[in-house]
Amino acid sequence: MDIYIFGNKDIAEDNLAFKVLRKIKGKITNLNFIVVAPNEDLPFADKKNVIILDTIQGINEVTVFDETFLDKLIFSKSISVHDFDLGFQLAYLQKLGKLKNITVIGLPQSKSIDYNLIHSIFKKLVAQDIQGS
Repeated sequence: MDIYIFGNKDIAEDNLAFKVLRKIKGKITNLNFIVVAPNEDLPFADKKNVIILDTIQGINEVTVFDETFLDKLIFSKSISVHDFDLGFQLAYLQKLGKLKNITVIGLPQSKSIDYNLIHSIFKKLVAQDIQGS
């Protein structure tokens, strides 16, 4: 199962996914972490099921979003151009029918990270993937 890592390693408010990656990588089998560089084209444009790990402004705890969150996405002043591009590209690919199931594991921008919760989320996603749901 591929997990796409988004963010900017050089900006503290946007590098939490990389911290999670360092802490969790290798602890759960069947996970393949793919780092997506800022402004890089999305490597999953033709995949129906996508899982993303990224920092999200305005949440207070680790939160799992599905594809319905795209309708509620508010484009606000971004930390980097990449932040706007991700939301826009996801919505665009979904509208074109290229993405069906999107799961975003959102990390709160200015709160401590519950690594145990993230670990359990990943284990649940792997179990669902193995079962084919």
